Amino acid sequence: MSEKLAVLFPGVGYQIDRPLLYHSAKLARERGYEVCTVSYPPLPTGLRGKPERIQQAIELCSRAAAEQLSGIAPDQHRQLLFISKSLGTAVAAVCAARFSLSPQQVYYTPVENSFAYFRREGLVFHGTADPWARTEVVKNECRRLELPLFLVENADHSLETADTLHDLETLHRVMARTAQYLDER
Repeated sequence: MSEKLAVLFPGVGYQIDRPLLYHSAKLARERGYEVCTVSYPPLPTGLRGKPERIQQAIELCSRAAAEQLSGIAPDQHRQLLFISKSLGTAVAAVCAARFSLSPQQVYYTPVENSFAYFRREGLVFHGTADPWARTEVVKNECRRLELPLFLVENADHSLETADTLHDLETLHRVMARTAQYLDER
């Protein structure tokens, strides 16, 4: 058993080998975290723009993740970190509540449905051209929950634009902010 555990909650089409999750897992390992990843059952396609279908997917993924995390006790790890992407942000928040856990939370590009589950702990990243979540909704919810928000102008749901070199600079800034958040705790 590790004193420090980081759990990755991928998105539907954004798995752990993609830049945000891959590099944040490396950051966690560098800080002594054991890293594990939850997996989801096959999900339906065509979720974007359909909040009710997104909600069904959140519930399905949350049940699967809860089964995988059922052995985590609140006092088992000195430090617990959840790193999540997209739909996984809601799943991470649901699992934290279900098991009465208080992990550090890194939320990469949450879908709008996610905010119904967030508490007042975490760091949120959002691209202003994200078709899965309107920027005004994200700003308002982060303000309401007093969550720090890192905005990436003109970036999509992967925090990317059409400019590769700019995206690499953005990835560096996002990882630097993530590292700072981890080091502050």
